[in-house]
Order: sequence, then structure tokens, then C-alpha cells
Amino acid sequence: MKSESIQKIKRILGRNVIEFFYRSLGFLSDEKYLRLLFRLRMGRKLNLDNPKTFCEKLQWLKIHGREEIYTTMADKYLAKQFIAGKIGEKYVVPLLGVWDRFDDIDFDALPDKFVLKCNHDSGSAIICRDKTKLDKENARKILEKSLKTDYFILKREWPYKNINRRIIAEEYLEDEPGVNLFDYKFFCLNGIPRIMYVIEGASDNPTEAFFDMEQNYLDLEMEDPRPEIPPRLPDCFDEMKRLAAELSDGVPFLRVDFFCVKGRLYVGELTFFHESGFGEIKPKEWDEKLGNMLDLSRVRS
Repeated sequence: MKSESIQKIKRILGRNVIEFFYRSLGFLSDEKYLRLLFRLRMGRKLNLDNPKTFCEKLQWLKIHGREEIYTTMADKYLAKQFIAGKIGEKYVVPLLGVWDRFDDIDFDALPDKFVLKCNHDSGSAIICRDKTKLDKENARKILEKSLKTDYFILKREWPYKNINRRIIAEEYLEDEPGVNLFDYKFFCLNGIPRIMYVIEGASDNPTEAFFDMEQNYLDLEMEDPRPEIPPRLPDCFDEMKRLAAELSDGVPFLRVDFFCVKGRLYVGELTFFHESGFGEIKPKEWDEKLGNMLDLSRVRS
């Protein structure tokens, strides 16, 4: 079953039904679960004995690449301390607050613009550009559901398994009023940045423009289509590349995300499994190219 079919099923049944299906298989070992899910999502058998492609190797790392520090790095709250210790506090998105429950949030103490998100998942962010217009009940619904969600059990991404779930508030980053930020995402394999892509953070029709480290525009697609005209890369590209290498040192695969705001860099997120290793890569040769760049021989399993 190809990824397009899975997306169609999701649209028909809804995300909640799909997540219930995933959780119902919680009794399976990580290896059996990933073999089954890979077959359903990718339409082919998962080779865990001798993985070759990028997507296969990410599945292998879910089982074998387990270091305690990865939990800290995946935790959007604790990662701030990790980033500050590695490259400096000036690259950390400022924290406005952290709470265990939605009802503990002191909205009066927050500025007019901010971002609320859970520290253990993806997709729960509430972007508030005007506090007087914030739908608090909708925010409550989204964040409380997220706090109850075991993000590990859905795709078996081990770094998320032991995160102490919280809600955090971050400073709202804005380059120019009304202009969406661009997100710069570096794929680092064995501590070496290899490719990166640019995505407009809040676009209704997102595109992904991939580049190599010499800033050449690549014929490569993953989740979203390529733009007809590639965006201009910022002057801080080389600085992002250097910082990505420092943050990913010693890690088999790490995606390091940056925002560039008024000429200043911030690290947005550290991700161990791009699209959880289930994203379609076009052309398919790139799945093999990236797989060849990812050396698993140094991973303690």
C-alpha cells in the first residue's frame, strides 16, 4: 500500500481512527510493529537485517540508536538547555513559561503574541498573534489531547518515550509584520550536514526547496512539492551549516531546524526521524543516496 493510499484512508476515516488503530497494536514488539507499519505505509518489506535506504535506516535507528541524551534533545523544553550548552543561549527561542496543565497557564502574564505547544509531540502548536482573539477553549482542547497522547507508541520513536509531558510558551518570532517565517531544515548524517530544505512556516500551500551544502538547488521532493522558483538562501547559510554540525556531532541522523529573524538565528527543533522514516522520497534514487551517506556501523546497539 503506497503512502498516497494511506493519506486517502486518513482523510476518509480521520486521524483519531488511524491513531486508535496504531494504539491497538501496542502489544507488538517494536520490530514487529515497524515491519508491519512500514509495509502498510511504504508498500514494501522492511529490511532491518541489512538496511540500505534512508527510510529503512531510520527504522533501524528507532530500535538500535537509543541514547539517554536523545530524550533531552527531543524534549522541546529540555532541548533549550542542550542547545544553549552546545552553541550558546543566543540561539535558543526564548521561553515564556512552562506548565503541567492547561489550567495552570497564566495568560495575563503572557505578552500579546506568543506560541503555545506541548514539549513531546509534533503538530500541537497554538500560534497566538493577538491575545484578545485567542480561542482558549480550542487551545485547551488541542493541548489537553496532546498531553494525553503517547507520541512514542504511534511510530515507535524512542526519544519521545520517556519525556515528561508539559505545555510551554515561547516568544513569537516575527521578521516583518504579516510576513511568514521561513524554516531552514538541515539533514545531518553522522554529524555532517548533507542537504537542507526551506519551507514557509505558515503557508497554506507549502513547498519544499532542497539544496546541497554548496547551495545547489536539488531535484528532490519529500512531503511537499518543489517551488517553481527556488527561494534565495540567507546570508547566514554557512553559520547554520556550522551550528548544525556542532549540534549533531556524534548522532547518526539529526534534522536541525533554524529560523532567521532580523538577521539572528534561532534553533527551532531537533528531530531524529524525519517524517518518522515513512515519507515518500522522489526520485527514489535519493532514498538510496541518503542511505549510503548514513553509516550505522558506529551505532551502539
